[in-house]
Amino acid sequence: MQLVCLISNRRNNFEKIFTHFKEQSVFKGLTDDEILSILHCVEATTVSKERDSYIFRAADSTEVMGLVVSGCVLVIQEDLWGHRNILSKCHAGDFFGEPYAASPGAVLNISVVADEDCEIIFLNVQKLLVTCPTACEHHQKLIRNLVSVLANKILILNDKITHVGKRTTRDKLLSYLSAESIRHSSLSFDIPFDRQQLADYLCIDRAAMSTEISKLQKEGFIKTNRKHFELMVSNDVDSTRKM
Repeated sequence: MQLVCLISNRRNNFEKIFTHFKEQSVFKGLTDDEILSILHCVEATTVSKERDSYIFRAADSTEVMGLVVSGCVLVIQEDLWGHRNILSKCHAGDFFGEPYAASPGAVLNISVVADEDCEIIFLNVQKLLVTCPTACEHHQKLIRNLVSVLANKILILNDKITHVGKRTTRDKLLSYLSAESIRHSSLSFDIPFDRQQLADYLCIDRAAMSTEISKLQKEGFIKTNRKHFELMVSNDVDSTRKM
């Protein structure tokens, strides 16, 4: 009876956001009650953040990692002069801050800021990394799912390294747009960044990037409208991509 009441209380605490995150890949293969039990094990707490508000700040330390429930956040690096480098954009189901939370005493060299109004769940990583008193199987499922999520994040960061490693603004743009086209399996797609964010992500000057985008349009390489891009390639290349 006590267990039933406990599960019911947990469900009520997370009821408003539960439907948003229970379908995320990190909870794959887990029942609703198993998810609620895990949230209790890792001392989960929820927080709402308004657009442009900071969730983590560089030079701080943290014992928790964040899980985006709704909205999206930017993981950034900023210098004292306000220059911003966007490392990644996290959407619903994405984690952030886990390397720092898993390293006690580690100082953050990144900040995390809300790109729009969002809901965040904080999870105590140390509680996640040790076997809970009941040695529950669903705890192990969560760890396996988390490893898969982190592996995908490494691939995304590798893509960024590939793009910013190009020599010119044009090469960086074409590298990024080509990768997005492949990711969407289409020559026509939307990117997650506005113009300033794209410049910050690729570590290039916005004015220089805008000039290069205009040149690429005039030369017939791309068509674009705000966040939408269409890559213009020869029929032979297009046919190869669709195969």
